[in-house]
Amino acid sequence: MSSPTPLFAIIAAARTPQAKAFGALGDLSAVELGRHAALAALQRAGLAPDQVDEVVFGNVAGPADSANLARVISLAAGVPESSIAHTVNRNCGSGMEALIAGGHALRDGRAQTVLVGGSESMSNIPWLASDSLRHKLMEAARAKSWTQRWKAYLRLRPSDAKLVPGVQLGLTDPHCGLNMGQTAELLARDFGISRQEQDAYAVRSHARACAAAERCFLSGEIAPLTTTTQELKRDVGPRAEQSLEQLARLKPIFDAQGTVTAGNSCPLTDGATAMVLSSAAGAQDFDVRPLGYVTAYAIAGCDPSRMGLGPVFAIAKLLQQTGWSLRDFDLVELNEAFAAQVLACDKALASRGFAQQSLGRNQAIGELDPEKLNVGGGAIALGHPVGASGARIVMTLLRALREQGLRRGLATLCVGGGQGMAMAVETAQE
Repeated sequence: MSSPTPLFAIIAAARTPQAKAFGALGDLSAVELGRHAALAALQRAGLAPDQVDEVVFGNVAGPADSANLARVISLAAGVPESSIAHTVNRNCGSGMEALIAGGHALRDGRAQTVLVGGSESMSNIPWLASDSLRHKLMEAARAKSWTQRWKAYLRLRPSDAKLVPGVQLGLTDPHCGLNMGQTAELLARDFGISRQEQDAYAVRSHARACAAAERCFLSGEIAPLTTTTQELKRDVGPRAEQSLEQLARLKPIFDAQGTVTAGNSCPLTDGATAMVLSSAAGAQDFDVRPLGYVTAYAIAGCDPSRMGLGPVFAIAKLLQQTGWSLRDFDLVELNEAFAAQVLACDKALASRGFAQQSLGRNQAIGELDPEKLNVGGGAIALGHPVGASGARIVMTLLRALREQGLRRGLATLCVGGGQGMAMAVETAQE
C-alpha cells in the first residue's frame, strides 16, 4: 500500500485518567476534565493557549450549564475569546467526529492550529423529573397568589417525585426501543457468541491493559489529575486479578436468559482526551515530532438494533474508498463497548455471507488478527467516556504503533443509533 497524502497532522495528545462513573472523578465536571486534558495536550505540543485558532470537542450528555461545552473548555483553558469553538455530538463517535471537524477547519484555511478532543462526565448526567412533577411545579411558579400556589402544591403526589436517570434514557435508542446492552444481546444470538467467549475476551482486555500500565505505556498518554481527595495517575478500571471464574459468577444485566454482563461490558466512565492538530505541512513548524497523521476516514449507517456492527460497515466503506485491505494495517483499535459486539464484528468481517447480504461485496472483508487488535486493552478494562473515546482510541493507536516501530493503523468504533466510524492513521510520512 502506497503512502496516501495525509489529511492533517496530530501534533500531540493527552488524556485524563479514566474512572468508573460515581467514583474517583465523579465530582469533576466535563468542563474540568476537558480543561485538564486540553492544557496537557497544549503543553506536550509546546504551545500556549493563545496560539490556538479553533477548538472542537465531542460530548454526548450536553451539560445544562455548558451548552457549548467546547467553548466553555476553551475559555477555561485560557484560549483567547477571539478563537472560535463548537461542540459535536455523534454519540460514541463524538471524539472522532471532533478530529474530523478540526481537520475540516484546517482544510478550509479557517485555522492553522486546532485543539480537539472529547469530554464526558457520566457521573454528572442529571436525573430527570416526571412530566407530572414538571407541570405541577410550573403551575405553582406561575401562580398569581400564595393561595393559588399552595393549591398547586397540594396537588403533588408521592408518585410525582419519581426521577428518571438521564443516562438510562441516553443509552436507549428511541428508534428501535432497545438499550445498548440489549443490542449486544442480539448480536450474541445472531452470531452464536457464547458467554464463555465474551468472558474470555473481557479477561484478555484487562490483562492487556494491566500489562500496558505496568510497562508505563498508558502513563505516557495520561496527564495525572488531582481531585479533592487524591491524585490519580492511572486508570481506575483495569483489574490484574480479573479471572474467568469471577466473571462466570455475574448475572446477565439486560436479559435474564442472556450472556451480556457487567463484566464483559464497558463501564459507565468519566474522562477526557485532547489533541493538537495542524496541517501536514504545518507540522514542521512545531518543535516536537508529530504523533501521527490522519490519512482517511469513513462514516457509515446500519440497523440501530445492531448498532454494534457499525465498525464493519465503516471499515467496508473506508476500504472501498481507498482500495486498501485489512492486511494493510499493522494495528487495529476497535472500541470495546461490549465483548459480544467486538466478537460479532470479528465474525462479520470474516464472513462472506455477511459481506454479500449486508455489504454488497462478493468476498469477506477479512480477518482481524487478535495479536494486532487492541494490544493495550480496551474499553472493557479502560472504560468508555462516550464523548471522548473516539479521540482516545486514535491517540492510543498512534502511540502503540510508535512503541512497536510500526506505521499504519485503523481506529474504529460503533455508534449508538446505528452508525460506525473508521479512521486510518500513520505514524510518519516519508
